[in-house]
Amino acid sequence: MIAKLKNLGPGLLFAGAAVGVSHLVQSTRAGADFGMGLLWALLVVNLFKYPFFQFGPRYATATGESLLEGYKKLGRSILTIYYILNLATMFTIQAAVTIVTAGLATNLFGNFGSLSIGEKMIFSTEIWTMVILLICVTLLTIGKYKLLDRLMKVIIITLTISTFAAVCIALSNTHQPVSLTQIIPDNSLDIAFLIAFMGWMPAPLDVSVWQSLWAVQKNEDTKQYTPESSLFDFNIGYLSTIVIGIGFLLLGTLVMYKSGESFSPSASVFSGQLITLYTKNLGNWAYIIIGVAAFTTMFSTTLTTLDASPRAMAKATKLLFKKETKLNYTFWMTLLTIGSIYIFFFLASEMGMLIQIATILSFITAPFFAIINYILISSKHTPKSWQPSKQLHILSWFGIIFLIGFSIWYLSTL
Repeated sequence: MIAKLKNLGPGLLFAGAAVGVSHLVQSTRAGADFGMGLLWALLVVNLFKYPFFQFGPRYATATGESLLEGYKKLGRSILTIYYILNLATMFTIQAAVTIVTAGLATNLFGNFGSLSIGEKMIFSTEIWTMVILLICVTLLTIGKYKLLDRLMKVIIITLTISTFAAVCIALSNTHQPVSLTQIIPDNSLDIAFLIAFMGWMPAPLDVSVWQSLWAVQKNEDTKQYTPESSLFDFNIGYLSTIVIGIGFLLLGTLVMYKSGESFSPSASVFSGQLITLYTKNLGNWAYIIIGVAAFTTMFSTTLTTLDASPRAMAKATKLLFKKETKLNYTFWMTLLTIGSIYIFFFLASEMGMLIQIATILSFITAPFFAIINYILISSKHTPKSWQPSKQLHILSWFGIIFLIGFSIWYLSTL
């Protein structure tokens, strides 16, 4: 057991990447609008997505290679599709999570005011966006994977403890029983929210690729990251995302349900509303706990996403072009940082449309990633001893049916 605990890493990185907008924003809003009525949706979607995320570390540690090498073995076209999809969404996703993190930083650590660069005014959230990206780039450049691995253990522990503490505080301050009556939305607006809530919970399915890349790197660093330890690690991380998701759902229920609060689409305004609501209901002394929970949630997502997308693009580029190129990890991280800042500064008015495109791609490609992950883990490319059990096969079939039906339902609402 001690050895397994020492080998924790990629599973916690998965949790760090997954616990972000889907938890802080969507779970909180689900609680604010429906109470605990959408608990069923959170549990069901985590159950049906579980096999396809788990196949990432399972395949990586059983074969010594990432899912990207596996995709290429299934067909060059599959790897090409992944490459194009990742390139189409990574800048928008990075910009979106960084902006929310910057909004929280503005509310927690202070306002920089504004600066004038030429004819353009640069405001506090924009400055914090650049500062946070610079901090993340520095951490990843100097410390590389080893520092990320160690740092994420601290972040996830901090996040879990602060979220748990916030829930306990909220429970001690409420005098009304929490209703566990489950709700199935019946109007178009609520159905649209349900779809978005389930689609990004706990994360888009292409994060399974990131998990496989981290697992390969972990094994290269330690030589002791076995399939058994990788599955234990992943299950710890996956369970953490579920528990934290329920925690934010509870917080939304206890603090915001039937409050009549209308949330702003602006990152900085929303984060201010979120923290203000908590402190108004729980007391000013709870400010730091709520702030730490919210900020570590989004900072972990910003940091892991900035590592994972460049890592995936560098590996996919190498596999597609069959040689070492200048399009390495450093190149993609630099490009992603610059691209994210560009989107925020010059395409801010189009952010809503860009996020919608990224969201749609995540929704409609979920069955694609589920199917190819399942085919790969069940194929001759995976050692027989590490192919799924009968129970996991059955859960995978139900998961694929669920995701296909879910995507058709989503597209029918557009």
